[in-house]
Order: sequence, then structure tokens, then C-alpha cells
Amino acid sequence: MKILEKDIQIDYQNRINRVFEYIDQNLDADLSLHTISDIAFFSPYHFHRIFKFITGETLNEYVTRQRIEKSALDLIHKNIGITEISIKYGFNDSSSFTRAFKKHYGASPTAFRKQHPNKFSKIRQLESKNGQEYPDYDKYICIINNLKNWIKMNAKIEIKETPKMNLAYVSNIGSQNLGYAYEKLMKWATPQGLMHEQTKMITIYYDSFKVTEASKVRMNACILLQEPIETEGEIGLISIEAGKCIVGSFEIEANAFAKAWTGLFIWMNENGYKKADRNPFEMYHNNFNEHPEKKAIVDFYIPII
Repeated sequence: MKILEKDIQIDYQNRINRVFEYIDQNLDADLSLHTISDIAFFSPYHFHRIFKFITGETLNEYVTRQRIEKSALDLIHKNIGITEISIKYGFNDSSSFTRAFKKHYGASPTAFRKQHPNKFSKIRQLESKNGQEYPDYDKYICIINNLKNWIKMNAKIEIKETPKMNLAYVSNIGSQNLGYAYEKLMKWATPQGLMHEQTKMITIYYDSFKVTEASKVRMNACILLQEPIETEGEIGLISIEAGKCIVGSFEIEANAFAKAWTGLFIWMNENGYKKADRNPFEMYHNNFNEHPEKKAIVDFYIPII
């Protein structure tokens, strides 16, 4: 009976993974309960219960949050108008978009764009204490300059045309659960002969810590495949398409990852590059637990236009 229950849970997770992919690609379309439950091959009632159990949100809450948070990233990274953004993410008009955005962030899209990055960026998470805002503009500039200097000292940055990468993956929600996802992935990969010195592990980020709570950030724990392979259970197959990326190479402690990402995005903006509508990811070149200083040798990839 326990084996049967586990098989059912795996099947449900795989169906929800298909839903995640569909929502990612169709944020401007009809994402009603009936439409999405058909994608998952569930009745609307059954799908509602399963989706809420797996994600902690109703479908409507999840879709609305995705639309708002992806629009927030466009406000941060792209010079496009509010109306264009509202249409891009499936809102009926700019007024309904503004109301939903303000309810989520406590600021209108226009105010959010003006306040970024002083109020909303990762730098606030890294440098503020006890949730306090920056006391003044000078301190903000100091933080930016310190990050730029830190990046110069700790990163090798290149612009690369990256090839298509085929991956096996385990889907994950919440940064607190990523280690468990990698455990499941490696448990599957080891008897397949995929775990060796040349193995590359990759984390793909579908949400940004800039605009999404850490407990709700969706990530895929992945292993890079050198040849086609069949997967089973919770292990899925996915590809990172070929394209141009900013690649930052680091040898850093785990607690410096957020600083590295923030500094790399600052470097992107300072050098006139624009983020593409593809997901950033990390590629790991060692097991940091085996490093004499417990450091990760890791490349950070930002897809660019």
C-alpha cells in the first residue's frame, strides 16, 4: 500500500510539473482552473486540492503571484511601459494590473520602478538590519561600490555563447528544500553511473529572490546529461536552450551566493547588457564539503539578449 501511495504521489508531482511549464509559457493566456486541470488530466475539484497541497497556494493565488512577480522583474530590468507589461502578463487593463501589483507589494508599478533598487533589491536583504530601510542615499552608493569592488576581486566574468544543455531534474519549491531535491536526484543518478568527477550539477531559478519570498522560489535541481537517458519517478527531463549569457565564475562560501548574484546583476547593468526572457542558473564544479575551505567552485549564468 505504501508503494502504491508513493507511486501516486510521484504521478501527481509529474503532472504538476507539466502545469508549472505550461503556466511559465502562457502567463498572458487563459489560466483558469478548468483550463489548467485539463493540462494535468484531473477534475477541477481534484486538481484544486492537489495543487494547493503541493504548492501551498491555490491556482489563482499562484498564477496571480507569478504574473505580478514577473512583471516586477520587467520593471526592474526592462525599459517598457506599464500598459505593455500589463498586457504581457494577462491583465485586462493597466488599472487592474496596478491594483493587483499594489496589493502584493504595497506600491504601484510606477512607484516600484522609481524605488528600485533602493527598497526592493537583494542588496536590502544583504545589508539592512532588522528590516530597516537605508538611512540615506550615500550609504546606498557605498553598498553598490563595495559590491562592485567585491565582484572585481572574486569573479571572472565573460560573455559566452552557451550550447544547449540536456538535464535530468527534480522540481523544488523553497530554498529550504533544495538540498532534499538534490538528495533524490543523486539517489537516482548514482546507480545510473552518472555521478563521477566530471559530473556537473545545475540549479535553474524560475523565480527571483529579488521579488519572491525564499519559501516560494521555484527551482530545479539538475544534473547535466552527456547522452540520452530514460528517467523514472520524480526525475524529469528538461533542456536549457543555447544562447548568450553573462558567466561569472566564483570560488566562494555558500553564504556569499546572494552577494555574487547581486553583484553580477549590477555588472550587467553597468556594462549595458539586458537580461533575456530565459532563466538564470548555477553550475557547480565541486562538492564544497570536500573543499579545504568549504568553498564552492561555481559558475553563475545570466541569459542576455
